[in-house]
Amino acid sequence: MANGGGDPVILATAGYDHRIRFWQAHSGICHRTVQHPDSQVNALDITPDKQLVAAAGYQHIRMYDINSSSPNAIINYEGVQKNITAVGFHEDGKWMFTGGEDHTAKIWDLRSRSLQCQRIFQVKAPVNCVTLHPNQGELYVGDQSGSIHCWDLKTDVNEHLIPEPDAAITSVSIDPMGTLMAAVNNKGNCYLWTMNANRAHGPSNLHPKKKFQAHNKYILKCLFSPDSTLLATTSADGTCRIWRTADQSLCTVLKDKSQRWVWDCAFSGDSQYIITASSDNNARLWSVNTGEVKREYSGHEKAVVCLAFRDEVVA
Repeated sequence: MANGGGDPVILATAGYDHRIRFWQAHSGICHRTVQHPDSQVNALDITPDKQLVAAAGYQHIRMYDINSSSPNAIINYEGVQKNITAVGFHEDGKWMFTGGEDHTAKIWDLRSRSLQCQRIFQVKAPVNCVTLHPNQGELYVGDQSGSIHCWDLKTDVNEHLIPEPDAAITSVSIDPMGTLMAAVNNKGNCYLWTMNANRAHGPSNLHPKKKFQAHNKYILKCLFSPDSTLLATTSADGTCRIWRTADQSLCTVLKDKSQRWVWDCAFSGDSQYIITASSDNNARLWSVNTGEVKREYSGHEKAVVCLAFRDEVVA
């Protein structure tokens, strides 16, 4: 069922022009623009019930009602330090997680509406990315010093690994089946591990699988497709590359001559399409198989650095 009689497909984009734009993904029409005057938007995510979008900025998180015409945020999280670089949700909407340049990952209880941070995980460097395991019980935190911290929320046990010293971890992704983890860094390298559940206490067991150079410049994002067969990497080299997870062979290079840095990406639910966000002020919908641009989402006045996309049906 669609949410509240609205479009079941939600695409939001944001970046350095202090605006969040909501699009009809199929037509490319922007149907709503929300001013976000306090800062650039570093990260976006949509709540599992598709009612709210969370925008992470400098020293705050704002939540906007997707189905409202109100220009104002309905929930404001203040009092956080520095840039919030990551935001996401537990699949049941019970809590939100964030990461930031204040060297922390945090869990916020969404049921209380008291806007209190419930748990804090402290690391020794600015946090670039936070990823929730599909089992909903482990957070993976990548930081500027090159560490990936594996935090088991049930036991509070944490472990960490450093795939490459002095190379900042920029993004971590776990495939929907919870059997593969990817991490990318500012040297253009991608690391893959196989994962399996830890029968004792603590986070999943990780086994190194492969390292390969995915780009010759800074990688900004990695993301597995919903069907787990593909891995997308986006880079400062102006491309998004799609890799086959079976053998890490290159499937498609998504490149547009005006694109510049590609910051973020999201797959469609059927893994056939991918949307990218770029420094040329545009987001684009691509065919994964052919590498063709199917739609352009134009209207931002500065770099688009984050997007949020949900096209799966909510029961």
